[in-house]
Amino acid sequence: MLKIKESFVSNFACLRSAIMFITILPAGSNVPFSPTGMIRFFPVVGLILGAVLACTNSAASYFWSDAVVALIDVVVMVVLTGAFHLDGLGDTADGIFSHRSKERALEIMKDSRTGMMGLVAIFLSLALKIAGIYSVKTTSADFDAAIILFIIPAYARAGMLFGIRYFKYGRAKGTGYDLFEKRLPVEDFIFLALPLIISLFLGVKGLIINIVFIVTVFLILLFYKKKMGCITGDMLGAMCEVTESILFLAAGMAII
Repeated sequence: MLKIKESFVSNFACLRSAIMFITILPAGSNVPFSPTGMIRFFPVVGLILGAVLACTNSAASYFWSDAVVALIDVVVMVVLTGAFHLDGLGDTADGIFSHRSKERALEIMKDSRTGMMGLVAIFLSLALKIAGIYSVKTTSADFDAAIILFIIPAYARAGMLFGIRYFKYGRAKGTGYDLFEKRLPVEDFIFLALPLIISLFLGVKGLIINIVFIVTVFLILLFYKKKMGCITGDMLGAMCEVTESILFLAAGMAII
């Protein structure tokens, strides 16, 4: 009984650490930073974000049109995450698309200033999310739309686990360095099962979301391997943003 209690306390602390790391949501005081322990909870944090998003979407739908609500939904996600992953997307785009050497690209990513490629990448990501959510709202029943908004943030954050497990960190130090202290064990993917199981309620759309998720994560990691041969915290954030945008587009496809 004591071991069960200790395990619960430890896991809850890791969850709070994950919430604090990738969102601005309150996680309580004196939250211990647990880099390797919190990784497995990224999909759970995604579900928390998705729950807030679904509730916000439902409330906003009473007052505004679908187009305005889609914009509000995206703004809410940016605020809840503190634009953390968007910053990574901008830095990654500036570095990877600079057509410089790997070493120089990593240096560019560290620059706090955002260049043209970064701005374009951020704009396109936000635009695709707005379009995708609008399409979800106009092509899906209210119940299905709520489920989609609930699970896609979880899928996007679960995708980062694959980058952490299968890639080496590209710097001696950095924002994501502590996440790579040891190789992520397969059992830490357990919470990816949550959005997967919930997606079964969506029927064909759920199947499409899962297929697109697998293909998207694979292609992003393949691109990273060919372009950089490593990964950084910025690249993980970019991966999250791109996956989220593509999944919303896929979920918004008009399927009869």
